[in-house]
Amino acid sequence: MSPLDATQAAQVGRAIDALSGRRIAVLTGAGVSTDSGIPDYRGEGAPKRNPMTAQTFLSDEAARRRYWIGSHLGWRAFSAAAPNPGHEAIAALERADVATGVITQNVDGLHLRAGSRRVVELHGTMRRVFCLQCGQVFDRRDIGARLEAANPWITVPENVPLGPDGDVLPESSEDFVVPVCTVCGGMLKPEVVFFGEYIPAEKFREAEQLVASADALLVAGSSLVVNSGIRLVERARRRRLPVVIVNRGETKADARATVKIDAGTSPVLTELARALPALR
Repeated sequence: MSPLDATQAAQVGRAIDALSGRRIAVLTGAGVSTDSGIPDYRGEGAPKRNPMTAQTFLSDEAARRRYWIGSHLGWRAFSAAAPNPGHEAIAALERADVATGVITQNVDGLHLRAGSRRVVELHGTMRRVFCLQCGQVFDRRDIGARLEAANPWITVPENVPLGPDGDVLPESSEDFVVPVCTVCGGMLKPEVVFFGEYIPAEKFREAEQLVASADALLVAGSSLVVNSGIRLVERARRRRLPVVIVNRGETKADARATVKIDAGTSPVLTELARALPALR
């Protein structure tokens, strides 16, 4: 039995018609990873959150300590998540030379683990940590080992909601030791774009180039509230490319979409990966 109802199946059929014979750039958001157990920011049932801002991280030592505790606890659970059929379907489209690559707003690395080869991580990655003073880059696993050695009491709490950016934000502890750069002693920060920060210009240009090399844009699991996503949709629209959006609930670009599919990403992407390579 198909997980899609008759209306959704018809929408998928229209999407296949719009995308067939075209090379597709894929833009993904948090909704692609919900089937891997990582909640999104704005979907139904998403927890109320107060995300860390760049200004607070830099200026407030207590908030920075609280962030590192939650970020570490969440990262341990976050890094155990596995790619789901939606990630695998996108990787299959890339292998079939249907997709030109993936632009993702996610920091979970699941597209790479699913086998996608060209991935533009707009908002950075949880895999790396860097020094704000000297620029030295560290593997997150090494920082995690140092953090646990300095704070052996730290454990993963049970039944604490995991955030889409890989943190659980528990209460702070004055005893918590925040790791510093082993090269210069500077402040460390995960390689993610915090609220209040801009996406690096070269990263956005890479995303624009991926859209420019495509004949269509497929948006999956994003409400497109973040400005970077809507700008890429606008780039596609100006070139009169077909834009297909797959998302539960409304997005900011529904009126600009060639086809909007109100459904979960995994079943829809699986259907597209099954149908589109045969129509090239």
